[in-house]
Amino acid sequence: MTKPFIYIVLFVVCSAFTTLHYYPIDGYGQTGIKRLKRLELIKSGEIKNATPLPAGAMKAYSEIELNLLSRNQDSATALMTIDADFQKEINNLFRGLDKSYSLTVVDISDVEHLRYAQRNETSGYQPGSVGKLAVLNGLFVQLAKIYPDSWDKRTELLRNKSVQAGVWGLTDEHTIPIYNIEKNTLVKRQVIASDVFSLYEWTDHMLSVSNNAAASIVWREVLLMAAFGEKYPDLTQEESDAYFKDTPRKELTDLGNDVVNLPLRDLGITADEWRLGSFFTRGANTYVGDKGGSIGTPFGLMKFLIQLEQGKVVDEQSSLEMKRLLYMTDRRIRYAQAPALKEAAVYFKSGSLYKCDRSKGEACGKYMGNVTNFMNSVAIVEQPDNCNYMVVLMTNVLRKNSASDHMYLAGNIDKLIRMN
Repeated sequence: MTKPFIYIVLFVVCSAFTTLHYYPIDGYGQTGIKRLKRLELIKSGEIKNATPLPAGAMKAYSEIELNLLSRNQDSATALMTIDADFQKEINNLFRGLDKSYSLTVVDISDVEHLRYAQRNETSGYQPGSVGKLAVLNGLFVQLAKIYPDSWDKRTELLRNKSVQAGVWGLTDEHTIPIYNIEKNTLVKRQVIASDVFSLYEWTDHMLSVSNNAAASIVWREVLLMAAFGEKYPDLTQEESDAYFKDTPRKELTDLGNDVVNLPLRDLGITADEWRLGSFFTRGANTYVGDKGGSIGTPFGLMKFLIQLEQGKVVDEQSSLEMKRLLYMTDRRIRYAQAPALKEAAVYFKSGSLYKCDRSKGEACGKYMGNVTNFMNSVAIVEQPDNCNYMVVLMTNVLRKNSASDHMYLAGNIDKLIRMN
């Protein structure tokens, strides 16, 4: 998973991205995520000399919608039926590229006539930070179990329940943005054990800057929700600490594994198509172990995206809120950095993990591993002209930073879809 280990010969580095920002800019009132208030002030011009927001980042909270609600009676696999002409066009984009590139893509511009294509769609990759989508799903599953009849109570819990990082937030070299509304100051630093944020803000940190510490903390809270059920909203720090101290490690490991993986099985995504096997920080291993390994495939992840757009991931309101949390509202990287997507609304998660073996005497560096070099992108793209599509791109190209290829493919996939 996304935990760094250093050996004399083998050097392993996992990246979380620190430049992505999500959720509609006007969402502060609904969520209490303070970072969004700063973006509101940038948009209004009250904060000067800040990085301009991309044109595609301006959608309001109320403007984000699910695209496939009218097709929610269809199974995901039924909608993943290859269109021969589209498949041929997609194949042409990969000429000259490494054979390890795997892809699923579905054009949903015309919801009654979807076009689907794939390439090495069942190949398994270390998902890296893309695996945080499974934690996000698990969170909304447990919220629905605690408050099955009230969406408002679910979001109130996200907004009002604050939890401390503890050792679960250690260690992650990547930073989180901490905005002080009263002083209008922004500080970016690593998570420390004493940090306290609401569930909404921890979830935003997990997605917006792909912070590994935040991911482990959200996952911990999902585990606690499953363990305590309707008692969770009033759970104290002391009760939480006692639970982890007194519960056998194997029991905690099994439950932790179940709360993120069983919801995927409920969506018809098999363990070989997508599973999550370990927390994102070494601090979490104080209490829980690894189990089953992590893997992702373009086929399994596309099943998730389709059902998200159908409103079938937990329920319609949960699916829509998860999509809002994936909305990019700041600087874009890799696949999402393609100039062709500048005007588009992009709902995005990316992840990478690479390993270098220095004993081979080969060139090897950041995002250029010579043992493994995973780079994955999951995107929903909505152009202003209502050209909408979804892409899962997963690669393992050794000794090369694949970011430029991801961006190249993004531009060409967009061009191909918009031409038809």
